[in-house]
Amino acid sequence: MSQSINSEAILQQMLPVFRSALDSPDLILKRELDASAVPTWDSLNHINLIVSLETEFGFEFDTAEIAGLRNVGEMADLIVTKLIAKN
Repeated sequence: MSQSINSEAILQQMLPVFRSALDSPDLILKRELDASAVPTWDSLNHINLIVSLETEFGFEFDTAEIAGLRNVGEMADLIVTKLIAKN
């Protein structure tokens, strides 16, 4: 399974989660995207986003992991790392 786990594939799987949690149906996910570029990405929607990603991928983030993320690319890389460790 780890062969199919890469950050580009994860970005594609993250896309509908982001669109739903941020109520932004036309959102395009790019690695450099961060909360400052998405008007609906506020603190409450950030929590909803994290919970939705945890549900989508079947694991939980810890607070330190979340606090260290600067953009979508780092989030995708973290998800890849966690999925590989899980398998």
